[in-house]
Amino acid sequence: MSREPSLTPLRVHVVDEQPLVTESEPFLDASNISTDTPIAIDFGSYEVRAGYVNQGDPALVFTNRLARYRDRKASRTYTFVGNDTNLDQSIRTQSKSPFDGSMITNWDYVDDILAYTFHHLDVRGNGGVPNPVLITERMAALQSQRSNWYELLFECYNLQKVTFGIDSLFSFYGEHPPGTTGIAINSGNEDTSVIPVVNGKGILTEAKRINWGGQQSVGYLNGLLSLKYPYFPTKLVNNQFESMYRDFCYFSTNFEEEISTLLTMENLESKDIVVEAPFTEIVQVQKTEEELRLQAEKRRETGKRLQEQAKQRRKEKLVQKEEEYEYYLQIRVQLQDQPKKSVLATLQKAGFDDEEDFNKYILSLERSLKRARVLDADANDEEETTVPVFDLVNIPDEELTEEQKREKRKQRLMKANYDARMKAKEEKLEQQKRDEEARLRDVQWREADLKGWIKDKRAKLSNLMKSRKEKLKMKEDMKDRKSQAAQKRMKNIASLAEDKISGNKRSKQQATIDNDPNDTFGANDDDWMIYNDISQNPEALDEALEEEYKTIVEIEKELLEHDPTFTEEDTLDAQYDWRNSVLHLFLRGPRSHDSESIHEQHQMHLNVERIRVPEVIFQPSIGGLDQAGIVELCETLLLKKFGSNRRELSEISKMMAKNIFITGGNAKLPGIRERVVREFTGFLPVGTNLNVKLAEDPSMSAWRGMAKFANNTSLYETSIMTKKEYEELGPEYIKEHNLGNAKFVD
Repeated sequence: MSREPSLTPLRVHVVDEQPLVTESEPFLDASNISTDTPIAIDFGSYEVRAGYVNQGDPALVFTNRLARYRDRKASRTYTFVGNDTNLDQSIRTQSKSPFDGSMITNWDYVDDILAYTFHHLDVRGNGGVPNPVLITERMAALQSQRSNWYELLFECYNLQKVTFGIDSLFSFYGEHPPGTTGIAINSGNEDTSVIPVVNGKGILTEAKRINWGGQQSVGYLNGLLSLKYPYFPTKLVNNQFESMYRDFCYFSTNFEEEISTLLTMENLESKDIVVEAPFTEIVQVQKTEEELRLQAEKRRETGKRLQEQAKQRRKEKLVQKEEEYEYYLQIRVQLQDQPKKSVLATLQKAGFDDEEDFNKYILSLERSLKRARVLDADANDEEETTVPVFDLVNIPDEELTEEQKREKRKQRLMKANYDARMKAKEEKLEQQKRDEEARLRDVQWREADLKGWIKDKRAKLSNLMKSRKEKLKMKEDMKDRKSQAAQKRMKNIASLAEDKISGNKRSKQQATIDNDPNDTFGANDDDWMIYNDISQNPEALDEALEEEYKTIVEIEKELLEHDPTFTEEDTLDAQYDWRNSVLHLFLRGPRSHDSESIHEQHQMHLNVERIRVPEVIFQPSIGGLDQAGIVELCETLLLKKFGSNRRELSEISKMMAKNIFITGGNAKLPGIRERVVREFTGFLPVGTNLNVKLAEDPSMSAWRGMAKFANNTSLYETSIMTKKEYEELGPEYIKEHNLGNAKFVD
């Protein structure tokens, strides 16, 4: 990847799609498990974790997705749930989640997922599920969501006991003793919540939620990379962006400081991540040296043949123009002594309007012939060893035979070509002489007034640099047909087409070239300005850029030699060095870019995005949210609530500061604990005892807390909602407990 011998290539991470599985989800043997043992189901929007609470870890962990596949041959529809959707690519593509954002919207899917869960847990019951069930729900879940859960569990599965609780509070309970005071910070797949806990009970009236989680972060990363690489040749799928977010993003300990220094060569060496999308590489057969030599020789022969053909066509056209010019000169001589009426009739018969039009045409033909002779002279710029003899040119035709007349016309053409070559050489020598005189004047000026000379050279260099930037921008804009440059070009073409339609008759004010009665373009110098606008193509711009580059290099060379304030860093090459380009470092990292490499075309560089995407839960405004971040929310809880102020914390706030607990799948990214410690230390009073703890396994923490809660009989019994209570009190009833939601009272 690197073409600098002193730099080692950066490691390339290939982001493949999630591999397909070869075996379906196994079934648990629960023959030795009592029907009184509760089943804990952490029903998250990303994953479902389910198992018996007397086991250390959940027996089932699968993605919360479902797909229905129709087998047309068998005329049957099959349902695939969770990890089984990865058995086939087409099934995985069709799989969907029962969630729409943080809300469950497809309860048919939930029914099938619960049936799949109970079946794989080997739940044994006659006409229903005999085991008690614990299920997680989000903080401040809507009453309609819980009502649907009640209906599904009690009426479809004939459940007798169910407990609902908030996932982050279950997680806090699982890793702290009962009755602990603290703050539970949960960053999940769909949102991030901050819940104060006092004596083991969640204080939901002071809890806050940020509408940002892992799912939004993955979408944000997708959007940033799509803007960063708009012409990326491959379309990546969602799980590839999930892999990039999970594997390469991290929470910055000091975001403002790190983001300001990240795009430097030194930092990018360790923090720039190169990811490559999978692609099929077309292997080209390597040609031998002999084959390459023969191919190059064939190209040279073809080029030489084309040059000869062009030269021959140019000579033929020149001869044709010479004959045409000679013919019209003879007509002009013949018409000198004739009456004006006869002259006008003869000219109109030949296609001319009047004598003035005829003379203009001869003049334009003479100019065109002059240009053609100069081109022919440039193409034959060899030294004339002998002066050719044109002995028949000055002899009158009356004294010559027919054969000598033909030879005279031939000599006349040869003499015209010879004269044109001689004149071109003289002009070339004159130009060299003028260039040498200009160089001597420039040297004298520099020696007499160095300060003024430097100022003039700097001004010329600045103008050339500005012109170069405009041409480079024009070249880039011409790639986009909707750009201003492309639109201007199309307007000029349309204008010329309109002029051609409205002016079929040749204008009297313009002379005709090359004997085309409708072609008046080029007679005026202004026409070539329009031509330049129309013919703005990459090749023409490249030639102009090359000429400007040569002039810039010459001026820079003089300034480097005579201007002590002009250094190598001020030159064009230094300014356009990719090492000094922030845009290059942002897009391509700390290595040069080979646009011809098929591998580099399929590579993306993660640098700023690695810390910018996770930063949203600390600064939601980065993601477009008008909400406070978790640090601001916790600062309000610790310094303005529960009897505290900025000068002194209450006893409850002091105990909260000792138990800051971070959990949730989105908290698995590195660096979140260190960031929270730094931010909290900044706003807490000096000397405050601060303890920040990250869950041992943020994804499994909630399920383990549910298992611990279910094994605490005294607490668990107060949280159970029975089927009898459901039938008596209705689906709107909430069984309130320390770790669950509460009924909102207006």
